[in-house]
Amino acid sequence: MSLQNEPIKRAEVKPKYCRFKKNGIKYIDYKDPDFLLKFINEQGKILPRRLTGTSWKFQTRVAQAVKRARHMAILPFTGDGLK
Repeated sequence: MSLQNEPIKRAEVKPKYCRFKKNGIKYIDYKDPDFLLKFINEQGKILPRRLTGTSWKFQTRVAQAVKRARHMAILPFTGDGLK
């Protein structure tokens, strides 16, 4: 059996979409930590656009909302208190 002739099988990837454009959300509230936790990983870092599928316009708004929530002590800066 030769493995060189078989095509590489890839898992089907869901198409990415901007949840804000799809649902018609115009304002991202920095006072809603449960919603903002969807855009933060376990270490407390903001997830990039390529993982979330968010458009660049809303990605900047999400980043600004996360930074504001961190400054107001709604979200932690590090991942110790997350999840």
